[in-house]
Amino acid sequence: MQQIATLGGGCFWCLEAPYRETQGVASAVSGYMGGARPNPTYEAVCSGTTGHVEVVQVTFDSDVISYREILEIFFTLHDPTTLNRQGNDRGTQYRSVIFCHTPDHQVEAEAFIAELTASKVYSDTIVTSIEPAQQFWPAEAYHQDYLANNPNQSYCRFVVAPKLAKFRKTFAAKRKTA
Repeated sequence: MQQIATLGGGCFWCLEAPYRETQGVASAVSGYMGGARPNPTYEAVCSGTTGHVEVVQVTFDSDVISYREILEIFFTLHDPTTLNRQGNDRGTQYRSVIFCHTPDHQVEAEAFIAELTASKVYSDTIVTSIEPAQQFWPAEAYHQDYLANNPNQSYCRFVVAPKLAKFRKTFAAKRKTA
């Protein structure tokens, strides 16, 4: 059954590339969610004034990969304990957030965070917010499949590529086959 997960965990390129390689994922689209301004641009979102978050909207087949597995990947790829930042990316547009499309997803996300907290996976408090999904605005075309199209760009080499490598190592069994 096809489902949607929309996740914000810093720069959208860092989430998009691994989800594109995940079995059961039909699409991973970089975009914006959470703000009030219609049709936001990358420049406006980066200014931190629109209220939007850089997100990846993942369309997946729940008969192949579960929502929980989508969340496991998400929590492995970013630091859910840093408020409004990931690495050098700072601002509310880079906050850790799960936008839920169904009540079941909200319950599952809350339970998963409670489980991570109880098992002390992170030494600091998880600050990931769980919110109802809002209007999704796909990012500009040049942001889609960014790593594959810009492998030598410095941010891709030093930030995105290591996250993709971590995904490939940690979730080798969940990767799409050629």
